[in-house]
Formats: sequence, C-alpha cells, structure tokens
Amino acid sequence: MLQYHTIPVTAFQQNCSLVWCDQTMDATVIDPGGDLEQIGWEVERLGLKLKAIWLTHAHIDHAGGTRELADAQQLPIIGPHPGDQFWIEALPQQGAMFGFPHSEPFTPTRWLHDGDTVSIGQETLKVRHCPGHTPGHVVFHAPQIDRCFVGDVLFAGSIGRTDFPQGNHEQLISSIVQRLWPMGDQTVFIPGHGPESSFGRERKMNPYVSGT
Repeated sequence: MLQYHTIPVTAFQQNCSLVWCDQTMDATVIDPGGDLEQIGWEVERLGLKLKAIWLTHAHIDHAGGTRELADAQQLPIIGPHPGDQFWIEALPQQGAMFGFPHSEPFTPTRWLHDGDTVSIGQETLKVRHCPGHTPGHVVFHAPQIDRCFVGDVLFAGSIGRTDFPQGNHEQLISSIVQRLWPMGDQTVFIPGHGPESSFGRERKMNPYVSGT
C-alpha cells in the first residue's frame, strides 16, 4: 500500500511529502523546498530508501532544495511540466527575493505531461497538468488511497495565487474543475500549505470554487 508523511519545510511552511511503497520501502520526496537535514531525519526514522524527487512546480519553497538533494544522493528529478522551466532557471533570483538560501537551477531527469504516470516501488500515481498558479504545475493522484498531492493549485478554503509571472486565474479555476473534481468528492488532497481537505468539502465550502 502507498503511504505518505508530510513535513512542513522552510519559513513558508511548505508541505513537503515523503511517499513510499510499504512493500519495498522505496520512497520519493515531493517538493523538497528546503530543510534537507530535517527531511533526511524523517527518511531515516521511517526506514525509507529514497529513490527520486518529484516536483509539482518550481517556486522556491517547493523546489529550492532540489539540486542539492539530487546531487548529494544521485536522485532523478521527475517533473514538473516544461512550462515551469523559466521558474527553474530563476531559482537563484527567487531565493534572493524571498530570503531563502541560495538555490541552483537544474535540469529535470524527466519532464512530466498530462496523463503521464510515475511509480515508486510497486505503486503507480497518475499525473495531471494543472496550470494557473504556474504554467507547468502538475499534481500527483493516488486513486488507490484516494489521495492527491496538489501543490499550490488548491488549499483548504482557498486557491493558488495567480499574480506571479505567467499565472492565470481563469486557467487555475479550469484546472480545478476539469482536472481535480473528476477524481471524486471522496479524494483527500495534500496541499502545498496548510491542512488537508477533500475535494467534496471544497466544492461545497471553498468560496473560490463552491458550486463548480
């Protein structure tokens, strides 16, 4: 069965997630934005074998630790979608702007596209391209446990910002309605910040997308 553990990292309290197959204990880390020592402690505590890095998008609080972690442990970098290449190239400037430690750009081992799949151990997740917060944002859907790792597309009671370069509010709403809602009201999502919620709850209660 697929398991996960969420670790808030960086001053932005970004929800970095360890996701693993409990048959093999092979694991991936989604969005290692920083605090790599803390992530390493959790990998060791849980007895995991870290095999890859998966990225929802390339904002500094989600991707800032990627190059350092990949180089240190020789991990493949999976994602995001090519639309976020300009954000990857701008990681040093993002770090300086928001007071983060210096972060080097990188080249993903594999770019992701809508409809792709990613695997860890014996478990497979589905990839959906959900632009709007950034043009290359993707989410990772695990239907076998009714979970979705949505990055900054959707939050409990809110939605992702669209006032950054190449953000698009209409596109974000379309991504939520057309790509997330069909996963089912029962699906619990792990957002990039804040508590978990379900798609059903947000469809009813979230003022930005209620009734969609």
